[in-house]
Amino acid sequence: MCETDRRQGYELAMGIPLLRLPHAKGLDLPTYQTEGAAGMDVFAAIEAEWEIEPGERVLVPTGIAVAVPPGFELQVRPRSGLAIHHGIFLLNSPGTIDSDYRGEIKVIMANFSREPFKLQRGARIAQFIISPVVRATWKEVPILPDTPRGQGGFGHTGT
Repeated sequence: MCETDRRQGYELAMGIPLLRLPHAKGLDLPTYQTEGAAGMDVFAAIEAEWEIEPGERVLVPTGIAVAVPPGFELQVRPRSGLAIHHGIFLLNSPGTIDSDYRGEIKVIMANFSREPFKLQRGARIAQFIISPVVRATWKEVPILPDTPRGQGGFGHTGT
């Protein structure tokens, strides 16, 4: 499943089964834009231009479904350029695609700017990052171990 560069000791690739749905025909598969990129850009599989009004949220299809290997998740994260230049954010971010989900991946986009945003077919709308998952079990205890922080919450170290 993974190819490893034995000289460097790090993973180079993990093959993940991907199903391209009919409305994604002609679109690129998720793609790393640079050699050092952690995330793969994913594209809008819409038929025609959408206009996302200020304050509006939409569910954007990607036209792909995947089979994430057990022990991993596919995280759906925002693209910084959309946020800073257009006020476009992803809600429920990062989104998690579980290893047992087989439906189409869709992205919840919201326009927090004061201007309508035009979304084109094939626009880069989000990033995919594959990440290992550690499953936890709970061990109920009568008291938690002490730390210097203790119960200090929001803003406890100042601003």
